Amino acid sequence: MNQTTRNTQQETNMDMDLDNTARQGRPRPDELVPSRYALKIGEIDVLVISDGVLTLPGAMLAHNADPAVRAAWLKDMFLPPDAFDWALNVVVVRSGSQTILVDAGLGSDPDLHLPRAGQLSKRLEAAGIDLASVTDVVLTHMHMDHIGGLLVDEVRERLRPDLRIHVAAAEVKFWEAPDFSHVSMPPGFPDALRATAKRFAKEYHNQLRTFEDEHEVAPGVVVTRTGGHTPGHSVVRLTSGGDRLTFAGDAVFTVGFDHPDWYNGFEHDPEEAARVRVRLLRELAANEELLVATHMPFPSIGRVAVDGDHFRWVPAFWDY
Repeated sequence: MNQTTRNTQQETNMDMDLDNTARQGRPRPDELVPSRYALKIGEIDVLVISDGVLTLPGAMLAHNADPAVRAAWLKDMFLPPDAFDWALNVVVVRSGSQTILVDAGLGSDPDLHLPRAGQLSKRLEAAGIDLASVTDVVLTHMHMDHIGGLLVDEVRERLRPDLRIHVAAAEVKFWEAPDFSHVSMPPGFPDALRATAKRFAKEYHNQLRTFEDEHEVAPGVVVTRTGGHTPGHSVVRLTSGGDRLTFAGDAVFTVGFDHPDWYNGFEHDPEEAARVRVRLLRELAANEELLVATHMPFPSIGRVAVDGDHFRWVPAFWDY
């Protein structure tokens, strides 16, 4: 069996598991390649899907760093000095009879001029995933690039009425009167974040299923509050058959391996976020488990190694 055949077969199996229609997903005409990657964690099916990318100022990576040191890191990574493309990854998980969407992408906010993001709806469709088959949504937090996809009209109309949306109680509480005093965001973002979170809480109030510190969403699928990035920020941990994977949401960024103490501009409590990041990276390295994170380059699958006082990202080899 050649590599292309193996990759097609793997994605077809995932499509069949995640969608009762069992129809194989095909890339849309405007997709150069399918923006999805399938793997298994024991008996749990996982599909990483790209919601696209958004371009942000380079200073967003580390507003507490010396600009020259930050510029040197960007240069070493062959990235432009003034702006970078931030990946947006979500995960679809199938455990037992439940189909779980972890985060929901950006949706659409024309005022922010982010045309390459908000691709989740069409990419779920291209992967053959019927929104009506999603039984649960887990939100790592309520920033608009994690909830906006559920506010798109055509998406909401297709969701099942008994959909359960799991989110930390502390996160819902935070967005009632959010504190932006420690962030460093581009203009327009704070207002957009407030408005999107407020609208989301209002429209999905009846579907919200809040938890305090930890909750098992499905067999082997546990969401755990970490705080830091936002008070209710959470990670999702998958465990099955001796395999482990953590979806870290916004606890980890690409620059965070070399400089875990650098503050990202979207962190509402940057000092605590740095502590959370170090603890999580050390734990992932000790467990040798797979890591996926929202803003790591797609498909964002790899492992963590300790490198002195820092860390090293070890991308997984793609299984074509």
